[in-house]
Amino acid sequence: MTEPSRPRRGENLDITPKRGKPTLRTIATIAGLAVTTVSRALSDAPQISLETRQRVRRIAGEIGYLPDRAAQRLKTGRTNVIAILLDSHEEVVGFSTSIMYGIAKALKETSYHLVVAPNFLSTTDVEAAEYIIRNHLADGLIFTRTEPLDARVRLLLETGFPFICHGRTEFSTPHPYVDYDNFTFAYEATRRLIAKKRRKVAVILPPKRLTFCQHILHGFMTAVREAGIAYEIPETVDLDTPADVLRDFICSRAAAPDAPDGFICPGEVSALAVISGMGDTGRTLAVDYDIVAKETSRLLTQLQPKVDTIHEDLTAAGEDLGRMLLQRINNVNPDDLHLLLPPQINFPIGSPIPKTRDLS
Repeated sequence: MTEPSRPRRGENLDITPKRGKPTLRTIATIAGLAVTTVSRALSDAPQISLETRQRVRRIAGEIGYLPDRAAQRLKTGRTNVIAILLDSHEEVVGFSTSIMYGIAKALKETSYHLVVAPNFLSTTDVEAAEYIIRNHLADGLIFTRTEPLDARVRLLLETGFPFICHGRTEFSTPHPYVDYDNFTFAYEATRRLIAKKRRKVAVILPPKRLTFCQHILHGFMTAVREAGIAYEIPETVDLDTPADVLRDFICSRAAAPDAPDGFICPGEVSALAVISGMGDTGRTLAVDYDIVAKETSRLLTQLQPKVDTIHEDLTAAGEDLGRMLLQRINNVNPDDLHLLLPPQINFPIGSPIPKTRDLS
């Protein structure tokens, strides 16, 4: 068998593979760049100009280039994977979809991919995180619904694994987070009900173990104490209570002579349950009672326009989570990775909203 002839030095050849997948050299030839430059551009190296990185990625997409992840991991020690742990709660409409869409937007022009790990499949909250860390399945971790002394945060701080959480904790060690200003949400929601001349207001709190329960409670109590108005905090139901159970509770409570006539609901499902329960007793929304609810999907605006709403943009939160986690992976100081997002209030308010009321 004769050996195939080799090209002479300086001969200009089309090296696009006739079979098999495109390679870094394919991109380098089309772009007129060195293979090392292409490799660094695809790795988002800041030393390579943004214009070059975008051009290289455009060419890679056009020719169908896919990196060899096994080879990349051996070379760099990185997986180019971001993992997100999701809870199974159903109160927040579209929570998972919205927040993941935001994260995906943040990762779009990078080499990273998003992998979802539903942590409700684990026996404990930290098992999924331990598994990811132990097997190096991702370069960074995102999770939600934090607790004041969250076991996941403690584990990740101790191991030095890059992470960011949606929600704050009470740890003295700084760590990255993106959170929603639930103090201002509850404070302005309560003031709205007071302005509507409601005589007794009630708030449906998140489960007590969650950090944002404290923030909502603080905002609610600040407003009721300022006004000296009667209030109620139900002890047997919370934001995670099934909608039918919450509806039945509201229905029975409405029959009492001292029933609340104003409700703060930190989610759309709880607001709909309140409307259903009050309706079952003949009460009319915006006549016999009022609701101010946190809205994440525009569901209430479209179906129950008489409910006053305060919007939380989960897609924007997801985009911030993804962007800031990439910064943490690249060793940005965690002291600089804190973000508190202001509520988007959909009704007139009496005074400017505090932008950075941080209780952590």
